[in-house]
Amino acid sequence: MSPKATDAPDRPDDLDALPHVPAPRPWRWVAGGIGLVLAAQFVHGLVANPAWEWGVFFDYLLSETVVSAVWVTVQLVIVSGVLGFALGSVVGVMRLSRSRVLRSVAWAYVWALRSVPLMVQLLFWFNLAYLYRRIGVGIPFGPVLASADTLHLIGTMTAAIIGLTLHQSAYAAEVVRGGVASVDPGQLLAANALGIPRLRQWRRIVLPQAMRAILPNAANEIISLLKSTSLVSVMAIGELFYRVQIVYGRNGRVVPLLMVATVWYLVLTTVLTLVQRRVERRFAWVGSDGGGRADA
Repeated sequence: MSPKATDAPDRPDDLDALPHVPAPRPWRWVAGGIGLVLAAQFVHGLVANPAWEWGVFFDYLLSETVVSAVWVTVQLVIVSGVLGFALGSVVGVMRLSRSRVLRSVAWAYVWALRSVPLMVQLLFWFNLAYLYRRIGVGIPFGPVLASADTLHLIGTMTAAIIGLTLHQSAYAAEVVRGGVASVDPGQLLAANALGIPRLRQWRRIVLPQAMRAILPNAANEIISLLKSTSLVSVMAIGELFYRVQIVYGRNGRVVPLLMVATVWYLVLTTVLTLVQRRVERRFAWVGSDGGGRADA
């Protein structure tokens, strides 16, 4: 029932007691109705159109070939993501260093790897054996103490992980740098004045606050990495997209096999999104005074 004029409070200055009258917004209802109609039409097209070949889709969705390819994709994401963010954290800290040399080296590293397309980087690492037949460890510009044949040392999977890791580390470095830079430097000055050790400053002051800015961007980078794994199909690695291409190259069922890959990518990104939400709640602060963390 809508409020009436007689429902007005006795005290005109009591704003909380005033009746709340929602403003009419007819265009919001119209836009919502159009959105529902378009969504229903899209779903009807998926169900009613026999060209989608849902029978073929369900035959391959949980097949051993596809599931094993999904596991290869997950391995690529985990290994490249962990190594990429570990290396990116180091580069990100170098970007914040007071040393001009370290800042310049880190900037050049990020600039180069972000400028070159991932596909090109993967093909470079895939052909590393043609560029350098042997790689070794020794004194720079001096004698080599130990060396190994590149062709046998770096296989196809290793080249893919190296390419994905280095590419991911460049973006992770900027994520970490931005997160740390978002912390008010006055807090570190106050911590120095109180004599708090440098390591404790990072562990108890900088990182808890920086993580709030790092985590959303880091989750987006991991999701981007997941989709980028499809590029290693050019190296004939049996990840999800490569296996799907092999199957529809044999039976000619392109659309249902692409839908199989699409659904699995949706499942994996959904899992990553749920993990992101869980971790973000873990690092969310309660209250404006930053006195504690939210319950997970």
